[in-house]
This record gives sequence, structure tokens and C-alpha cells, in this order.
Amino acid sequence: MKSIEEFFDIQPEPQKSCFLALRSIILEFDRQVSETVKYGMPCFVLDSKPWLYLWKDKKSQEPYILFVDGISLTNPLLESGDRAKMKHFQLNSNEDFPVSIIYELLNEAWAIRAKG
Repeated sequence: MKSIEEFFDIQPEPQKSCFLALRSIILEFDRQVSETVKYGMPCFVLDSKPWLYLWKDKKSQEPYILFVDGISLTNPLLESGDRAKMKHFQLNSNEDFPVSIIYELLNEAWAIRAKG
């Protein structure tokens, strides 16, 4: 992938709008958060380490947020799937965007990272 912009540009609607909204929320959450591309997907970095990723489900193609420190997160809305340490929050791009839930998850993930 050439750039992070390319990832967003090639997404079909309504997933593209969902990804762009997530990107805005995450980048505005804390000014220490920066973005890059790792493993071909948008990666958001906090304290010089990957904090979370944006990706899509293989079958449904629906967006999700993948939390790097997921093993330490307790929110019951998070799923681990077949991952040992990370958890994700699945979105449905055809439904209302759950902004308050996303902020709740980001706050919990930020607090875990702040503890070290």
C-alpha cells in the first residue's frame, strides 16, 4: 500500500464513510495519537507503539477496530475471535454509528496504555 489515504480511497460505500468517521474520531481523541500503515492496514500509534488498527471482516467486509491491548480490556462488546491478545469491535456500516460506545472503548484502551 502506498499510503494510508489509498486504504480509505479504495473502500466501497458505506464502509468508506464508516472508516473515515472512525479515523476522525480516533485522531481527535488525543493529540498524541498518530497514524501510519502497518501490515497493509491503518494503524494508530500511541506512545510510539501500535495502539489500534482499522480493518474489515473477511466475510461481511464490515469495518472493525482492533485493539492491540485487547487482552486487558474488559468491555463485553469486544470480541477476541481467534486472537490471543487483541480484541475487536465490529461495526455495521448500515446502522447508526455508535459514537458513545467508541469513545468508551477508546477511553478504556487509553487508560490501559497509560498504566504501561
